[in-house]
Amino acid sequence: MIKTANEYIAGFSGEVHARLLQMREIIQSIAPEAVESLSYGLVGYKYKGKPLVYFGGFEKHIGFYATPNGHEAFAKEFANYKQGKGSVQFPLDRPLPIELVEKVVRFRLQTINES
Repeated sequence: MIKTANEYIAGFSGEVHARLLQMREIIQSIAPEAVESLSYGLVGYKYKGKPLVYFGGFEKHIGFYATPNGHEAFAKEFANYKQGKGSVQFPLDRPLPIELVEKVVRFRLQTINES
């Protein structure tokens, strides 16, 4: 049974593995104080005890979850991607939208700091 984010990421190979590491690096560089864990079967981060963002690996995409308000705030930018309830899928056949991920993480930090 997978218990840590490291074990979760290590369970993937190839492009999925590389992008999971990239997502982790982006989030940790912007929010080094955030606490990483495995939650809901995804790599998750909490900041000041509140959910920051989550991400996960899938066969054809990287799932990104910025609940509760990140998806509403970035609806226009996320419109270019397949979405689910509270999630957006970054397909492996397109470049990872690094700047968008950075913006979302900064927005979530600001939201938590202002709450």
